[in-house]
Amino acid sequence: MQSDLTHADIGEIPRQNPCAQCGTPIAHPDWIEPGNGRVSYLWKCRACGYRFEAIAIYDEPAHEHALAA
Repeated sequence: MQSDLTHADIGEIPRQNPCAQCGTPIAHPDWIEPGNGRVSYLWKCRACGYRFEAIAIYDEPAHEHALAA
């Protein structure tokens, strides 16, 4: 299954983030939500089912549309 990340620069999307519960690498986030000076990444581990959020904070505002993976 191929994800549709049409509104993002693919080079900037985090890849192979380790699961916060079991450490298994996760290929890409399930959801990306830009905000005012930050981007939230929602992750789901396919190995153990754990879900978690990671937030990147930037000096410049992020784009204004959410993306689903």
